[in-house]
Amino acid sequence: MSSLLTSPMVDLDTGAVIAQPAVVDSTGVLRASRLPMVLELPIGVVLSGAGALAPLHEALRRAGRHPREAILLLTGPCQEPDRPLLKVGLDSLRTIGYLLGFADVGSRGVSADLASDAAPYLLALDPELVARIPGDYRATAVARAVVTLARGIGAHVLAPGVEREPQLAVARGLGVRLAHGPLMAPGPDGKVRVPLPVADDAPSVAMLGPRVQELLIPAVTLPAEAKAEEVVEAFGHEPTITSVILVDEYQRPKGSLDRSRFLLSFAARYGHALHGSKPAQRLADPPRTVPRTTPAVAAMQAAGRDSARVYDDLVVTDEMNRCLGIVRVSDLIRQVAAMRS
Repeated sequence: MSSLLTSPMVDLDTGAVIAQPAVVDSTGVLRASRLPMVLELPIGVVLSGAGALAPLHEALRRAGRHPREAILLLTGPCQEPDRPLLKVGLDSLRTIGYLLGFADVGSRGVSADLASDAAPYLLALDPELVARIPGDYRATAVARAVVTLARGIGAHVLAPGVEREPQLAVARGLGVRLAHGPLMAPGPDGKVRVPLPVADDAPSVAMLGPRVQELLIPAVTLPAEAKAEEVVEAFGHEPTITSVILVDEYQRPKGSLDRSRFLLSFAARYGHALHGSKPAQRLADPPRTVPRTTPAVAAMQAAGRDSARVYDDLVVTDEMNRCLGIVRVSDLIRQVAAMRS
């Protein structure tokens, strides 16, 4: 079993914490930070039907959180006869808004073909596999196969339980973007420090870059009618939150609040008195949306159309114009620069 419930999930490209572990305790209360959250969920619960998942939905509702802010990391195997039932359950969870992932991929978890059919957001390597790299070439080969699978289906790969820099270097070299573990545990000041990557001189063959869904990270969302003081609270919980997206009841983006500009409004004299109890929408900009299949180069071009907001996060949407998450312009810049180096 992975230890996601004790470690933040870190973006290796930026060093930012993009999701924190969360848990629904024995009283049904969700314990989680304001950041997007990771919740472990046994596959057996999904197979038990909608009733077994009701406590999870209720815990999020009572905490004022939306499923779009949660990554459900599914643990355990799935037997062949249960696959149709699992697919129904996963489709239902995805429709509600949850981001889905599989744990222990590459050994004890679900098979590669099931992971592919489920179209998950995240594939988490088996921690025991990560512990064996880079010294075991067989473990490295399995990890490489998982990364290749993830790239083909547009999913992220997570390296759990990273303890040593050589493990991190190999994971990076394979194309793993997300990790957690003792090596990246917050220091005494609460900040996460990720060792810098070694420059990669390998030329890219994809002229337009990856699709934005491959760079997607969960968005921090609030209802479109949220008060400005609720946004202040969201930004105050974690310095790596770069934006808050206001969404309607169908999770369609209605406004985008950039951290710097929004907090500057409150730094002015009487800022809190003027804005705190008013709707946050008053201070929001129109969301800059891109479909999930947009290539990185095209997304960069979209970001550059408004010089005043060139570094604002882009909101990634699905075919129904629902918010799937955000992509940071800094990530796009790195991808495009790597292609042209």
